[in-house]
Amino acid sequence: MSGSTFTVRLLGATATLMLVAACGSNSVSPVSSNKAATPGSGASATTSAAALGVAKTALGPVLVDSKGFTVYLLTADSPGHSTCSATCLQYWPLVAAPAGSSMPSVAGISAALKTTTAMSGASMVTAGGWPLYTFVKDKAPGDVTGQGVKTFGGTWYAVSPSGSAVRTAATPATTAPAAGSGVGGGGNGY
Repeated sequence: MSGSTFTVRLLGATATLMLVAACGSNSVSPVSSNKAATPGSGASATTSAAALGVAKTALGPVLVDSKGFTVYLLTADSPGHSTCSATCLQYWPLVAAPAGSSMPSVAGISAALKTTTAMSGASMVTAGGWPLYTFVKDKAPGDVTGQGVKTFGGTWYAVSPSGSAVRTAATPATTAPAAGSGVGGGGNGY
C-alpha cells in the first residue's frame, strides 16, 4: 500500500471515529453538503460534511458544524470577504458551502446564511456576512479553545446564532486554555 493511500485511509478512519463520537453529545440542526475534505490540508482545507447547527458551550449557544465543533469568525475579515490565507486555513479550516446555489435556513439560527469565496477559491458559508471557520485545536464537540485567539491579523471569536461574535470568556468550568496561553500571538505561533 502506498504512503498516500495509507494516509487517506487513516484520515478517513479518524474522521469516521470523530463523527461517531460527536453524534451522541450534541443536537445539531444540519445544513447538508456533499463536500468533504481533510482539515489542515492547506489552501483547500475545509470542515468535513459542512453543516451548521446550534449547541450550548461554555460560551453559551454558538454555531457548530455537523460534528458539533464550534464555528468561529475572524475580525480581520469583513462581511462577505475572507482574509484567511492557505497558512491560516491549516489552523482554521473553512466551513464549506453546501453543493447548490442557495443556503437553506436552519432552526435556531437567526443569522442570514450565505456563501462567499475564500482566498483559496473554495466556496464557504457565512453567517450574518461573516466567513465561518473551525479550529484544529478544538478536539471535542463543545470545545472553545479558539475563543479570543489573536492571530492572522485579527481576533477569533465563536459565532452566536444571530451571526455576531461572542465576546465573552468561557465559564470557569471549561477546560479551554485562556486566550494567549501558548496559542496564537503573532503570525502562526501554534
